[in-house]
Amino acid sequence: MEQRLTALWYRESAGFSLLAPLGWLYRLVMALRRAAYARGLLQVHRVEKPVIVVGNLTVGGTGKTPLVAWLAQQLSLTGLKVGIVSRGYGRSGSDPVAVHGTSSWRQVGDEPMLLASLTGCDVVVSRDRVAGARKLVSLGVDVVIADDGLQHLRLARDCELVVIDGTRGFGNGRLLPAGPLREPASRLRNADIVVVNGAPEHASVRGSAAKGLQMSLYGGDAHRVDGLAMPEPLEHFRGRRVHAVAGIGNPQRFFRDLRARGIDLVEHPFPDHHPFTAAELTFDDELPVLMTQKDAVRCKGIESARLWYVPVVARFSESQAKELLERVALALAPGE
Repeated sequence: MEQRLTALWYRESAGFSLLAPLGWLYRLVMALRRAAYARGLLQVHRVEKPVIVVGNLTVGGTGKTPLVAWLAQQLSLTGLKVGIVSRGYGRSGSDPVAVHGTSSWRQVGDEPMLLASLTGCDVVVSRDRVAGARKLVSLGVDVVIADDGLQHLRLARDCELVVIDGTRGFGNGRLLPAGPLREPASRLRNADIVVVNGAPEHASVRGSAAKGLQMSLYGGDAHRVDGLAMPEPLEHFRGRRVHAVAGIGNPQRFFRDLRARGIDLVEHPFPDHHPFTAAELTFDDELPVLMTQKDAVRCKGIESARLWYVPVVARFSESQAKELLERVALALAPGE
């Protein structure tokens, strides 16, 4: 079902859809909800520290997590104590919980575990972003980054970054469930910063790219999931056949990037946040298995020398990195 919807959502042309009326209803509900917050009928809560929201308009992966990690690292280099609040998709429990090295991804979610590992920042998971942000403030952070909090309007924000996938764009341009959009594309007008991940290939994103900053994702050396071997350059796999496993929002991006590095793939796409079992990663051959770093979080405890993950980092040109950080600083400045 997920693969069928994705194929429907990310066509260049919307075409006919029996789900279109439900998309219109969803648009109306979202508009009424936003208006209720704007007019004070629903309360917006401000925490004691500045809040940066990083989110997207579409369902599925856009490169948001690498951008959150990059931004947290860059702000930390300026001397700020950064905290990250995330929903913690699929976690058990609803109270705000701080992520620790001993945390289980089943308790706090895979992306929060990954962000804590990549950044060294305080990370709190909470379905209620306001409660999560307040817990971070109590831990002494100077600034809060809300991961995927664009539609969580209860939390007041000082700066909004919206990430767009340059390849898939806004898909067929329709709202859920007829398309991938959580909000109309016109919502971009209210964002402080638009970041386009990759070249703006999709027709729906070419106009947005003109005012967006350009981000790319770069895959580093491959690491054994069990940590019992030295990292291997990805070039080590060039010309070889491997199993490529991806349980992320956009598996095809991972597969495409590996192919661009000259690797021959047997593709194994899984749903986002899929809880892998050892049997699902056991194939009737001796080929190595490459996966994303987010997938590797969910594979801890599966003992196999065949499993490798490929970390990715966000990259900007020097001038655009400087512009992004200056615009964030301006949005966070007192009185702005």
